[in-house]
Amino acid sequence: MYGCFCLIDWLVLYLFFYAASLCSIVRPHYVLPYKTSCNESCGNVDIPFPFGIKVGCYKSEWFRVTCNKTADGEKPFISSINMQLLNVSFYEGTVLVNNSAIYSYCPSKDRENNEGSVNLTGTPFFFSHIFDRFMSIGCGNLATFLDSPTNDHRIGGCKLPPCENNMTSIVRCAVNIPSGLSSFVTNIRRIYPNNGSKRSCISSFIVDTRFLDSLEANSDHNATTTNRSGTYVPTTLQWGIPKRGLCELGEESGTLCSPDGRYCWTSLSQMHLCVCTPDTYNNYDYLSTDVCQEIGKCVDMKYKNCFMHCLNADGNDCSSSCPDRYKNLGGMCWPLNVLDSSEVPTKKSKRSQNLPVIIGCSTSIGTIVVLIGTWHMHKLIERRNNIKLKQKYFKRNGGLLLQQQLSNNKGNVEKIKLFASKELEKATDYYNENRILGRGGQGTVFKGMLTDGSIVAIKKSKMIEDKKLDENELKQFINEVMILSQINHRNVVKLLGCCLETKVPLLVYEFVPNGTLSQLLHVPNEEFPLTWEMRLRIAIEIANALSYLHSAASVPIYHRDIKSSNILLDDKYRAKVSDFGTSRSVALEQTHVTTRVQGTFGYLDPEYFRSSQFTEKSDVYSFGVVLIELITGQKPVSSCQSEEVVRSLANFFLHSMKENSLLNIVDPLVINDNAEEEIVAVAKLAKRCLNMNGKRRPTMKQVALELERVRSSEEANGMQQSADEDSDTDAMIEASGVHSFSTSGSVLKDSVTSQ
Repeated sequence: MYGCFCLIDWLVLYLFFYAASLCSIVRPHYVLPYKTSCNESCGNVDIPFPFGIKVGCYKSEWFRVTCNKTADGEKPFISSINMQLLNVSFYEGTVLVNNSAIYSYCPSKDRENNEGSVNLTGTPFFFSHIFDRFMSIGCGNLATFLDSPTNDHRIGGCKLPPCENNMTSIVRCAVNIPSGLSSFVTNIRRIYPNNGSKRSCISSFIVDTRFLDSLEANSDHNATTTNRSGTYVPTTLQWGIPKRGLCELGEESGTLCSPDGRYCWTSLSQMHLCVCTPDTYNNYDYLSTDVCQEIGKCVDMKYKNCFMHCLNADGNDCSSSCPDRYKNLGGMCWPLNVLDSSEVPTKKSKRSQNLPVIIGCSTSIGTIVVLIGTWHMHKLIERRNNIKLKQKYFKRNGGLLLQQQLSNNKGNVEKIKLFASKELEKATDYYNENRILGRGGQGTVFKGMLTDGSIVAIKKSKMIEDKKLDENELKQFINEVMILSQINHRNVVKLLGCCLETKVPLLVYEFVPNGTLSQLLHVPNEEFPLTWEMRLRIAIEIANALSYLHSAASVPIYHRDIKSSNILLDDKYRAKVSDFGTSRSVALEQTHVTTRVQGTFGYLDPEYFRSSQFTEKSDVYSFGVVLIELITGQKPVSSCQSEEVVRSLANFFLHSMKENSLLNIVDPLVINDNAEEEIVAVAKLAKRCLNMNGKRRPTMKQVALELERVRSSEEANGMQQSADEDSDTDAMIEASGVHSFSTSGSVLKDSVTSQ
């Protein structure tokens, strides 16, 4: 009892004197005199710190301002980036500048401006994602913006509707920009015909949305005008970030104040300022801290509400950085002397000062001790039960076998990691519904963040929770985990590890952020149209991945469930094959025979469906269906609303090829990409992949090579088909049935899922 009393006693003392130590760091100061030597302006624009015109008035050369004489009077320009300065907000760390806009397709050619890029990389400035938006004005065009001229990755864009007939059409479109954007390149491309309309100029730019009304009033997109008043638009750049920090102004010689006395600042480091305001001007009370918290202190202190300002610079992360002799705790910069002084309170002096607190707390000590003891005992029993349960699951899920495999393959030990269940629970916020990325036939996938900050996808398999696998099933499962963990291909989702301490095994994969190919194909996205060039590249990447699994991996692997919803897209929209829940590794020159047919309706190989014999050519058939999806933009199966009928896309495609009506089913989004020959060549390849005789289908290696030839256009027109190809089409259609069939009369084998 005495030990518990002392523990709580010292805890109360510690918290009390920690708060008292915060107040003790601030010493009384006198009211600071205002500094007026740098009260600068140019025209009708004030130039506050860190910007300045005269030497000694600006923070560094990046913030030097030149006052230029123009026809409209004197105008300030930021010398380092050659942009006109319109306004500076010291509190927000922003500067409003005039940014150039790009004009294209103007009937009056003198209006066009080809300078469609801005590069602020290496400077302290970047575009504010809070105030700025990428905007395009006009009609009938697609305006996009990229990171840089050398990078073809689109950040975003605007698709403007067609121009209306016999009138000038002006439509405004705006999209968000990513945070930290320091450079961009604008590209404007016409996607709709003129249709006889009086087409206006097409413009695109990054603009501060607070000035849209004035921009619309002053802009002129008339087709015949030569007015260039709309060449520049107001844009906000971020040069610093205000953040919470416990600081105070320094000596008078090192402190500067604004001319109006609204704030003063002192330099804490090369990139950090301490900014303080009086009570009457404390507009940023959510950031500032009253440095005179102790009663009776700092009576004469005027500037006592203080916060920090972090200036942008290469290598300086303002979100976590603090000045020297400060430490970041809970998103706030704390002086080290405060932390040190609060760590070891002296026993006698602190106890005597906090006697009232000790007396008040001692009345409830007995109750607290009993509650703590009971709670501690409950937690101890619960912890022991959890450990035993985890050991039971670990053994049941093959953990001992996996450890044995890892010890026998020491060269591959680093290729797979055994995760603790607690680590994955924290990573997924205890499997919160908001963390679900998707649900499929093999299980539910959650998004998680590991302790090292890396983002992963955690798959919770669909298994009978209380089912105990026999020895052969356990060996097969662990074998597959070992094999899949050794797959190393840029177009295959990497298996990082697994957790066997839960009811069902958890598999941890690398995180792929941009969803599935199925979503990109079948969910309309006007801001990001899927061009033929992208579709062909994605098809090549999938083919290369399957070719690797079939022939280049250490052991041949058949995927068994190739479909567009199992193709993930990374941040650059590169394809990655995923979901190996039904995959099988086989010895060379063998096929996999099973009594249970597994796969997805619409992608399933008819030969496999009849014989239950899965070969590498079964994956080729499923890939052929994915090729048809890329060509047509249609789903593998579709139902008619008027009748209970399901249409097979594969049969519909083969029928169209036989009738020479392929172009009638091609996705309208790519039919205008001047790629008709390439589309026909890929369609012929897809037709070969769908051959009812698996032996006559090409291998995935051959498919990948032929797709590469199509992309290079060297042999796209020279691809030869066998002499009896047309007769094969008739045989395939006859063997697979009519183009649609009644769902009420269909009979599916075990484990065939619909998409």
